[in-house]
Amino acid sequence: MADKRSARVAAPDEDVGVGHEAAVDLYWLPLGAGGHSVRLNGLLFEAVAARFDRRPRRDLYHSALIVTVPDGDYVIEMAPIPDGDGSFRGVVAEGPVGTRWAEPLRLFRYEIRCWRGGAIPDVAEAVESPRRVSDDPALAQRLLELVPLVPRLVWGRDQAAMGDVWNSNSLVSWLLECSGVDAWALHPPQGGRAPGWNAGCVMASRRGRRDPLSMSHRRDPARA
Repeated sequence: MADKRSARVAAPDEDVGVGHEAAVDLYWLPLGAGGHSVRLNGLLFEAVAARFDRRPRRDLYHSALIVTVPDGDYVIEMAPIPDGDGSFRGVVAEGPVGTRWAEPLRLFRYEIRCWRGGAIPDVAEAVESPRRVSDDPALAQRLLELVPLVPRLVWGRDQAAMGDVWNSNSLVSWLLECSGVDAWALHPPQGGRAPGWNAGCVMASRRGRRDPLSMSHRRDPARA
């Protein structure tokens, strides 16, 4: 059961089909919320990046989605793998962290969740959230269908020359762009930064006019 610091959505055995509207909600959580180690590493990363870019330090954010469709609410995010019970968390894919050579070790893999009735840990610390980015039923359903198709690039690296590292924010921006939301126009809370967000937008635009689901002609989601 999710504790009071988690965003709980309807459990799979509840009557989720009654009264549910379609929605795609974006959440911004401070990097490392609830985890001192991750928070410290994020502070160190931002300190180095700010010094390199010759700019003030900024708050870092991790993003996640809750997608509502007639059959329930789904939590979508990228996260470390806590144990081997991925089916409980709606895991649809895994990818390497840092380097592919260590991928056989669970510590060096991330998981992508599409968790019906799931929870966003530490949602109580979310800032300017949730943000409703769409209430289109077709778009919400399409986004869910795209989750297993997300590129499984190496977390924390820019292996595809995108000018940004691949991480949890890349997952969210890729899904939004490919489903029809202008992710380029979305920004973290004022004064904050979301490393990896542009990487997802760039990867989505590189698909050109090919639909990730049907490979049929579609509008190029990249900004001119």
